[in-house]
Amino acid sequence: MRAAAGNLMKLSGLLLASGCAWYLGYVFADIIPEETVSTAIQNLQNIGEKPVIKAPLPKRQKCDHWSPCAPRSYAYRLLSGGGKEKMAKICFEDELLISEQRGNVGRGINIAIVNYKTGKVVSTKFFDMWEGADFSGEMTAFIKNAPQGSLLLMVTHDDGSTRLKDDGKRVIEELGSKEIRNMKFRSSWVFIAAKGFKLPDNIEKEKINHSDNRRNRYSGWPAEIQIEGCIPDDLI
Repeated sequence: MRAAAGNLMKLSGLLLASGCAWYLGYVFADIIPEETVSTAIQNLQNIGEKPVIKAPLPKRQKCDHWSPCAPRSYAYRLLSGGGKEKMAKICFEDELLISEQRGNVGRGINIAIVNYKTGKVVSTKFFDMWEGADFSGEMTAFIKNAPQGSLLLMVTHDDGSTRLKDDGKRVIEELGSKEIRNMKFRSSWVFIAAKGFKLPDNIEKEKINHSDNRRNRYSGWPAEIQIEGCIPDDLI
C-alpha cells in the first residue's frame, strides 16, 4: 500500500515538473526573439570547428608594380607592343598615357612627354616608321620641342626602325639612349629619359629585344619587353 502511494507521488511530481518545464519553455519562447535562438543554436554547432583563416587580398600598386614606390616618387611602367595585336602601353603614376584603350597608340615609336614637376602628361604622339611621310623628322622636332624639365617615355609597336633617320637617332641618343642605334627591323624597344636634368643611375631606363625567327614569340615579331621603376620627385 505504501509502495503504491510512493509511486503515485513520484508520478505526480514528474507530471508537475514536465508541466513547469513546458510552461517555462513557452514563456521563454515568447520573450526571446527567434533570431537569438537560431544564433545560439548555430554557435553551438560551430563549437569545435576549425576557424578558416583567409589571406588578405594583395593591395594593387600604381602601374601594377609588385611593391609600392616610396613616398614622394613617381611610378612608371613601359611595355612595348607584342606582334600586331598586343599594343604598347605607357603608364605613369597609375595613369595610362598611351594605350589601346585611350586610342592613341600606333605603329612605330610612341612617345609621352610628362612635366616632371607636376607629374602630368603634356603631350603624346606616335610616329610611323614603316611607311608614309617623313615621320622621323616630325618625331625629332617633337622631342626637341619638349620643355626643359620634362620626362620622355618611349615605346615601339610593330616596327620602329625602317624609316628612322640619323637625326632622330641622334636626338634620342643625346637623351641617354644606349640602344637606339642598335634598333633593327621590328625590335621591341622601351626607353625613359629626362630633359634638362639627370635620372638616378639605379633605375631601369632602357631595354631592347631583337626579332629572331628562331626565338620569336610571335610569328615575325619578338616578345614584348617592359621596364618599370620609381623616380624621386625632388631631382630638380
